[in-house]
Amino acid sequence: MKAPTRSSRQSWSANRRRLALALLGAAAVGIFARAVYLQVIDTEFLQGQGDERFLRTVAVPAHRGMVLDRNGEPLAVSSPVDSVWAHPPTLLAHRERLPELARMLDINVAELESKVLARGEKEFMYLKRAMEPDAAHRVASLGVPGVFLQREYRRYYPAAEVTSHLLGFTNIDDEGQEGIELAHNRELQGVQGEKSVIKDRLGRIVEDVESVREPQPGRDVALSIDRRIQYLAYRAVKAAMIEHHAAAASAVVLDVNTGEVLAMVNQPAVNPNNRQELKSDLLRNRALTDVYEPGSVMKPFTVALGLESGRYTPETPINTSPGYMSVGRYTVKDTHNYGLIDVSRVIIKSSNVGATKIALSMPAEKLWDLFRKLGFGRPTDIGFPGEQGGWLAHYSRWSTIGHANQSFGYGISMTPLQLARAYAALASGGVIRPVSLVKVTQPPAGERILSETTVRKLFPMLEAVVSRDGTAIQASVPGYRVGGKTGTVHKIIGRGYAKNNYYSVFAGFAPLSKPRLAMVVIVDDPKGKSYYGGLVAAPVFSKVMAGALRILNVPPDNVVDPKRQPLGTVASTATSPNAASRVRP
Repeated sequence: MKAPTRSSRQSWSANRRRLALALLGAAAVGIFARAVYLQVIDTEFLQGQGDERFLRTVAVPAHRGMVLDRNGEPLAVSSPVDSVWAHPPTLLAHRERLPELARMLDINVAELESKVLARGEKEFMYLKRAMEPDAAHRVASLGVPGVFLQREYRRYYPAAEVTSHLLGFTNIDDEGQEGIELAHNRELQGVQGEKSVIKDRLGRIVEDVESVREPQPGRDVALSIDRRIQYLAYRAVKAAMIEHHAAAASAVVLDVNTGEVLAMVNQPAVNPNNRQELKSDLLRNRALTDVYEPGSVMKPFTVALGLESGRYTPETPINTSPGYMSVGRYTVKDTHNYGLIDVSRVIIKSSNVGATKIALSMPAEKLWDLFRKLGFGRPTDIGFPGEQGGWLAHYSRWSTIGHANQSFGYGISMTPLQLARAYAALASGGVIRPVSLVKVTQPPAGERILSETTVRKLFPMLEAVVSRDGTAIQASVPGYRVGGKTGTVHKIIGRGYAKNNYYSVFAGFAPLSKPRLAMVVIVDDPKGKSYYGGLVAAPVFSKVMAGALRILNVPPDNVVDPKRQPLGTVASTATSPNAASRVRP
């Protein structure tokens, strides 16, 4: 084969250069044409690419709605605060500023450095959330590179621990976690908005571009609670718990006509404004989540069933001698041998034997049916997270002693709210109504479960309980007629009942001539000799009811004219014919 000549080699090299130049020229023309197209004709592409690097969509927090009492007084509000955040790479580049930053944030410098190092490659980290604006601005005034502020909201509770069990609390992001805050979180929270902003390389917002969606603030929620009555109940319950060295205590006040909860308090309590103290045991709303055997406060319902049956009247004699009776292999006892008494005094003297004889004379199904209609054994559906329904076994599972125990409040359990609702049904003449923690605009009609005639026969018995002849003189309210019943219940420990541990209970309503308020007080495990319901729980009822009736301007129905009162006598709170006397020397 003949070797290529020098001229042919030069020709081939020239052709390759021309081809390379042609390709480079074509590429340059293509790039130029593309640049012209993007810069002049189709500008959206490059704009979009730039926006992706600098334009961001950020959330705009919505202001959380307030929780108000029935009179419009704030119980929970969201206040503006500032959170301190940092761009970790920038902050680490000025590590020498960390000690002064840590002092201003009131955190350990080593801990701060460790946290920043752990997020050294991130673009964002919180240093401290929800600071008071003044304190946050002092941090910003240090001028530490890479440290910035962000506006947020923090929940504040003006009544502090007075309403803590009821309201619950929100987390650091202002979202409901417990209580009313959780139950009504959707309407309180609102809908956050969105806006487009330009951020620099450190993640700081340098310019607001446009609003994508306006935030929708949360709606306010008006509760049925009256803050004044709530405070009265809180103060009285706390004082009783301290005085009697009790483990816990609860009280519920209901409006008889509407079923609204005007007060619901528990002890021990915690200030929800101090997040470091938030503990589950101190936040538990015992009035709704804890169940108790109610004891003798159930006897009025047993007697009501007897009266409703027509087999008994208030004057029907009941022989309780010799102060105890055998039921199978068990024994039901009274604290004293009351002998031959009438049905009224079964209530006044709180006779277990008398209640047992009335209950066993009627089918178990009848007693169970009444208890079910009163709402025992199922939640009230008040809408509070964690509400319990208590325990009411079906009558087919009752033994004879079980039947007897139900008549005086053992073998059945309920929350203080359920018991208050049942007493409100008595106070309203035998009509039970739904209960509500939200302010009611139209009172519900309710359901009749006992005849008004039957209930009115009970009133003198319950009034006599709150007299010197009964067990709860300390529940009396000056100027008002009061009806109610005490209970002193042995606590369940393990599989049996404790010998020296009790629940002290009082349930009642006032004024008796036209009942407006019903109330239940339960004190858990009072110490000392004064553990009876009439000595521990009844005084709490008296203090709260006296103040509440006056706050609501309820007219007195037991006013004594001192000018017509005999000298040397003191007016009795009882107006019942069953009371020992209306005056005492």
